Amino acid sequence: MAVFDPSAPLDKTFSVVKNLCASLSSLKDTLPENPNIYHFSEISAATANFSAPRLSSSSWRCVIRHREVVVSRRDFRRQIDIPELSRRLALICRSHHSSLLKLLGASVSGAVIFLVNEFVPGASLADCLRNRRNPSFTDLNTWISRMQIASDVAHGLDYIHNFSGSGSDSGSGSGSGFVHKHIKSSSIVITEENLRARICHFGVSGLCGEAVAGDGDPSGGRTVRIEGRRGYMAPEFQISGVATKKSDVYAFGVVVLELLSGEEAVKFEFNDDGGYRRISVVETAKIAAEENGGVRKWVDTRLRDSFPVNVAERMIRVGLECVGDDPNERPDMGWVSDEVSKLYLDLVGPTVTSFGWV
Repeated sequence: MAVFDPSAPLDKTFSVVKNLCASLSSLKDTLPENPNIYHFSEISAATANFSAPRLSSSSWRCVIRHREVVVSRRDFRRQIDIPELSRRLALICRSHHSSLLKLLGASVSGAVIFLVNEFVPGASLADCLRNRRNPSFTDLNTWISRMQIASDVAHGLDYIHNFSGSGSDSGSGSGSGFVHKHIKSSSIVITEENLRARICHFGVSGLCGEAVAGDGDPSGGRTVRIEGRRGYMAPEFQISGVATKKSDVYAFGVVVLELLSGEEAVKFEFNDDGGYRRISVVETAKIAAEENGGVRKWVDTRLRDSFPVNVAERMIRVGLECVGDDPNERPDMGWVSDEVSKLYLDLVGPTVTSFGWV
């Protein structure tokens, strides 16, 4: 099997995205662990020319090579040559953790990349927490289920930051691991079988050329489109458009506060005077943490007070530490995952082990 040599002469590669499609066979040969490289015709056929059932505006559920998958369409944000794309895809496919939705491979067509991920039956955390048809119902109706999800996500993000990839090649800017950049409740799948959490979109930012710390000048002299979701973007991310591990930590903190309260990251409510006000789960959590008895009132009422208030108070503190305004004062995900695990294991006993590498 051919192995990609990063010192190979540049004249053997293509430097512009428009030539990527013609280089699919070259791309496949350079991958160290040979993740699946799908021809565009295979993607088109599997999705019935993109008329297959959609999971979102740009993703399709279909079957490829006898396996049920999800195909997602993404645009390249900036030029990436073939060796660089090969290296990033190999690193991502080489990463294994049971709290991550696995990337199986990709296909390239012009300035578009199609990512092929495993399909896992379930629903997003956002939909599990907020049932649009019946707001009083949630599948996550126990404190244990929510602590398990918090633990799964914490361990998965810790793995992404500190153990995935290899060295500074991952583009994380700190010597190892990746930056996720898309942590939010709608990007976390809760499995139908056992209500475990799986993080989606792992590696998307690196493959699509989005700005992450460690990439040098992310704009290349051009304007960088800020990729993020309102309510999850750290203050510094909103200004620079450059994602870091600490901006991931901020987004995780928001997810934790959503898990505890059941509320959206940000919502808007109309006032009596015809105006509206912005309600942030971060701000309501801060108020609850300061008030005597505020935590019990703030935690999701659908849990019916069946939760240990002392653990809820400590979980709120973890979430609020993650959403601090100063990125330098936010904790590392290694510390966060340890704290969440301790709180979870205190509830279920020492015989339960967290998900890990597979």
